[in-house]
Amino acid sequence: MYKYFFRLVFKRLDPEQAHHLAFRWIRLAARVPVLRTFLAAALAPRYKELRTEALGLRMHGPFGLAAGFDKNAVGIDGMAMLGFDHVEIGTVTGEPQPGNPKQRLFRLVKDRALINRMGFNNDGSLRVAARLASRTPVFKPVVGVNIGKTKVVPEEEAVADYVKSAERLAPYADYLVVNVSSPNTPGLRNLQATEALRPLLSAVREAADRTASARRVPLLVKIAPDLADEDVDAVADLAVELGLDGIIATNTTIAREGLGLKSDPTLVKETGGLSGAPLKNRSLEVLRRLYARVGDRITLVGVGGIENAEDAWQRILAGATLVQGYSAFIYEGPFWGRAIHKGLAARLATSPYATLADAVGADVRKTA
Repeated sequence: MYKYFFRLVFKRLDPEQAHHLAFRWIRLAARVPVLRTFLAAALAPRYKELRTEALGLRMHGPFGLAAGFDKNAVGIDGMAMLGFDHVEIGTVTGEPQPGNPKQRLFRLVKDRALINRMGFNNDGSLRVAARLASRTPVFKPVVGVNIGKTKVVPEEEAVADYVKSAERLAPYADYLVVNVSSPNTPGLRNLQATEALRPLLSAVREAADRTASARRVPLLVKIAPDLADEDVDAVADLAVELGLDGIIATNTTIAREGLGLKSDPTLVKETGGLSGAPLKNRSLEVLRRLYARVGDRITLVGVGGIENAEDAWQRILAGATLVQGYSAFIYEGPFWGRAIHKGLAARLATSPYATLADAVGADVRKTA
């Protein structure tokens, strides 16, 4: 049904326009008491065996919405209604910014992928913090807050910009993510180098502890799939050294070659980050490498190219305690979360593992 609707309606619309339209419908549905209860029952069934503990938090399951869909914390209840166990908002920057000029979002339908060069368009950390502070939740998913650098802030002032966002947002975040891996903010990926990343993460950790003193807000870093293997190892080692709570692997890729892309070459050549199915293999490789390096010492979050329950299961076996998706939601529609949960429960039931936690990293441990 949804796939027919996608071809008939959404495919004919500009991708960003279609996103805003669909998101508006989701938010409206979540405001109607009887309707949202019915939809949550249909789209977000709970499986006791999928209950997950990660980052010191309890969740109904391991499957969450990746950052980028709800940039401004305006639709958290709607996304929970659709079955996401955690919702990561953002990326939020220190100051509000409009992002890059339009058109900046492209569908590669034949590849089940997206290219975006949105440029962290968002309302800024002050307004987003106020929105989170005033929120009266209907549903209570875990809410992560993803923060990035304001475009006009020079690289040498990046730490102060991240600290500003952390100070404002940490009190309302179940966990905090430092995004240094988007390809759409000039110079941002330079911050993945350990000599730049160490002082940045240390400063954000201090800011979060200072402003959310009643509890320890888990801190994670999100890395790019384009990092060389030795740089992945370096980030893993740094995360352990600093006592980081987790790593999210991975963001979008700037690569185009070797991905077997079938879409119109004109689309493929668009600049920006590629997400979706073509990212699957590299994202899984990075995750395996991270788990082999850090084991169970920190939480790993698998994201990038997850389309179905089998993809999510493979990420868990490769070391992910949590998994996230976004691009496939555009192609699969509102029953996607239901299908992921049902499929994961079925795979766990036929596996040799008693719990989902037992399955985390099992494939990597076998080859160690």
